[in-house]
Amino acid sequence: MFAAAFVVCAGLALLPTYALSAFAGYAFGVQWGVPAALLGCLGGGLIGYITGRAASGERVAAVIADNPRARTVRDALVGKGPWRTFVSVLLLRLPPNSPFALMNLMMASVRVPLLPYTAGTILGIAPRTVLAVLIGAGVGEFTKDSLKGAAPSWVLYAGIAVTVAVVIAVGAMAQRAMKQETRP
Repeated sequence: MFAAAFVVCAGLALLPTYALSAFAGYAFGVQWGVPAALLGCLGGGLIGYITGRAASGERVAAVIADNPRARTVRDALVGKGPWRTFVSVLLLRLPPNSPFALMNLMMASVRVPLLPYTAGTILGIAPRTVLAVLIGAGVGEFTKDSLKGAAPSWVLYAGIAVTVAVVIAVGAMAQRAMKQETRP
């Protein structure tokens, strides 16, 4: 029942995935909290993808098709086959501050294929989900203050490092594509 509630809340952007994952750890411990939270993230990602695809229609795809630079960047990230698309989705899901609902909408609207989206989502979001479950399992009382105090200081620094690394990697992929596009 919790995983189903997680799917709806995450998929419709009602609650952040980190809070739901921490609550899974608090309520069910690590053994049951990790699978429940990962299942919730996967289901929420699929609901977000489906609703994002319906909401965006063909408008975003048409705008990208009409803009050569946007098309080049899109193709560099998600238009070079399933493996490249999977890696791009994984990288975009990896940072702890990656907005879950916004990424669902963005990836659906640029027509990321479902299989690389699903695999990249679950593997990319797994580290931060497991960490949130571990933090939630370690608190005695589920409050905002207790969760803040439960996270070791290295978590903040690791999150910043991962975010910077992902921005550099995705930026490099986009820059390389732009250079190839503008090469005489």
